[in-house]
Amino acid sequence: MLDLLPDLFDQYSEQLNLANKDFIDYGKKTLFYGEIVTVACFEDNSKVKELLATDGTGKVLVVDGKGSMNRALLGDMIAESAVNNNWQAVVINGCIRDAGTIATLDLAVKALGCNPIKTAKLGVGDVNIAVNFAGIEFIPGCYIYGDENGLAVSESKLALA
Repeated sequence: MLDLLPDLFDQYSEQLNLANKDFIDYGKKTLFYGEIVTVACFEDNSKVKELLATDGTGKVLVVDGKGSMNRALLGDMIAESAVNNNWQAVVINGCIRDAGTIATLDLAVKALGCNPIKTAKLGVGDVNIAVNFAGIEFIPGCYIYGDENGLAVSESKLALA
């Protein structure tokens, strides 16, 4: 399957909210879905690193970096940790770095852009709180779906054809 969102919107349009912002696909995978886990942080990826080092089976990490383009919240080593811990995807309202390496990893990554500068490591950020960006409220425990057509959220898990 190459396209997920068109089929989901054909069947579940009333249950889905579509992101109103274009994200760039950076990972080797572009199609993904899973339960939402969130991090809210600003130019500090400590909590991103912590979470992606835990079991992410069936989960997608949604990171609200407040849209900052000044620092990268995900790099190759943390992305490799996500792959090793079975995360489905990482969606970042902010930047990544190491785009060439991330493109080779079996992980879906959507972000606003790239910046080669790493973040501070101050342990700052909030985990599993509702975050809002791209016209969507991302609530932990809800479900997120993505492909090259965009990004959408539903309150419950949808059956995939």
